[in-house]
Amino acid sequence: MGHKSILIDQMNACYHDKSWFIPLHEILKDLSAEQASKEYSSKQSIWAIVNHLIFWNEKWLERFEIGHVELHDHIINEDTFYVDPITINEAEWNKTLQRLDIVFRRWNVALEECDESKLNMEIPSYFNAPWWGVVSNSCIHNAYHIGQIMLLKKLMQHQ
Repeated sequence: MGHKSILIDQMNACYHDKSWFIPLHEILKDLSAEQASKEYSSKQSIWAIVNHLIFWNEKWLERFEIGHVELHDHIINEDTFYVDPITINEAEWNKTLQRLDIVFRRWNVALEECDESKLNMEIPSYFNAPWWGVVSNSCIHNAYHIGQIMLLKKLMQHQ
């Protein structure tokens, strides 16, 4: 089994395949905009974490598709968690969920269509890391935040 099938399996386990943990799609499907935007002592909401996941998955997918990593983006990570209070309504929450779905579907297609040799290519501008390692670490990043989202949802259910 090559890197490609493992990475596809990891992405799918994060988003929609029941595996060792409840996938993100299932965790989010019954949440309202109000529930998703509720902030806890961490000052983060489920919606904020979803925005963060969308941002980084889109950013790395874009880099993967063009095959080039430019690190001069001047990204402030905290800004990726932002939810505009004006947009807290069901229509905007549904748009957020659609955007999340789209990026995971696009990752799946990009990985299925890529040549295995691309996954072994090193990225000189990113510590000479191979693409398979970067995508794998992206899945670990997703899983970390999915755990946070699950804990926030459980807190919500016990209040």
